[in-house]
Amino acid sequence: MEIYLVRHTKVAVPPGIVYGHTDVSLSDSFEEEAAVVRKKVEGICFDAVWSSPLSRCVRLANYCGFRNIQTDDRLKELNFGEWEMKSWDEISQDARSERWFEDWIHVCTPGGESFQGQYDRVSNFLDEICSLQKSRVLFFAHGGVLTCANVYFGKYPLEEAFKHIPAHGEVLVAEV
Repeated sequence: MEIYLVRHTKVAVPPGIVYGHTDVSLSDSFEEEAAVVRKKVEGICFDAVWSSPLSRCVRLANYCGFRNIQTDDRLKELNFGEWEMKSWDEISQDARSERWFEDWIHVCTPGGESFQGQYDRVSNFLDEICSLQKSRVLFFAHGGVLTCANVYFGKYPLEEAFKHIPAHGEVLVAEV
């Protein structure tokens, strides 16, 4: 099976702001960026297409010509809980952040989840997808989700995940 993984395009959020689960708008350059993504998946026949339910992913999927997509909450970005829409500078002032920065894999963000929690839900989704009798599938998701997928496919260990976050609009392909 070939699995195509697409990260959403740039968002209209200032650099350094954590937006994870928040449904934020896309940047003004959306159509230009989306056209590049569309060319990368154009003409490829997919047996099924999934998307994170957040609008930044659904909108890209629709722009690329996919209307009959299935959304799945397991494809959402990391839930930063109380830290959503705060700057990293602001988060670093939170007394609870020190513990998270020391062990972001296992420690949950306040009211959110750990990276291990995100990895577990993405892995659960991928286990389900890999059990299907499909030749080629596509999903639109987030940088953290694509990073988890690459860990799942053995490209690098979980501890190195933040060193490999795909660019906005990047299309990855995995064979399983």
